[in-house]
Amino acid sequence: MKVLISADMEGATGVTCPADCLPGTPEWQRCRALLTSDVNAAVEGLLAGGVDEVVVNEAHMTMRNLLPERLHERAEVLIGRHKPLGMVEGVQHGDADGIVFLGYHTGAGDEGVLAHTYLGNSLTGVFVDGVRASEGRLNSLVVAEWGTPVILVTGDDLTCVEAASWAPAARTVAVKDHVSRYAAVCRPPARTAADIRAAARAAAALAVRHEPAAPRRRTIEVEFDAEHLAGAATIVPGVERIDSRRVAFTVSDMYRGIRCFKAVTTVVAAAVEEWYG
Repeated sequence: MKVLISADMEGATGVTCPADCLPGTPEWQRCRALLTSDVNAAVEGLLAGGVDEVVVNEAHMTMRNLLPERLHERAEVLIGRHKPLGMVEGVQHGDADGIVFLGYHTGAGDEGVLAHTYLGNSLTGVFVDGVRASEGRLNSLVVAEWGTPVILVTGDDLTCVEAASWAPAARTVAVKDHVSRYAAVCRPPARTAADIRAAARAAAALAVRHEPAAPRRRTIEVEFDAEHLAGAATIVPGVERIDSRRVAFTVSDMYRGIRCFKAVTTVVAAAVEEWYG
């Protein structure tokens, strides 16, 4: 039995402000250990639940955040950027029986600790077929096309509530409770590790590949906080402006959908100006 862990950082234990997850800051350096602790707890629980192989995919920003020297000896970690499927790289090989979304968060335009979708700012909403979509929802639609179920989600309490709408069977662990976008009531790592370990052990039973979801046409809309960003996004083939600050594109499946979305966010990030966005 093989399980992937997609490890983001904003939803990790103790992380509450941008500096905590911004590579190069002293706060980020400290929080790397907290993220690694969350991952190790998930690995331990999965192994105890009968999983044979665990591969951790770095999913946050530079995708070089975990401390490999502290990683559980039974796990492997995929470190680095420029991966075909980014946050859920590896699922396309078709051999993952389940996937864990660890350290996840709510999406742009929603309440939640460090809520955003791909870009820290600039995006005010992402919608798939009219439904507001966080990174969790987007990635859940991608992995479903390979029949890989989401078996565990960790993050703040609002992330766990939201996950029920896109991974209703998954176990959830809230490592902190939302107060504001930059504040939370945090549980200590010894406690969150125990909670994640127990939930992962139970979640191992859910790691059973499903029939892959049939590819279907989907329309993805992206809304920005400035009109010039919508114009910049239309450089990507197939992306059309539908309002002053909103673009849309239609794809035949979510593999193409997530890759086009990544192209849009890459172009838009380059179009953001220092003072006025």
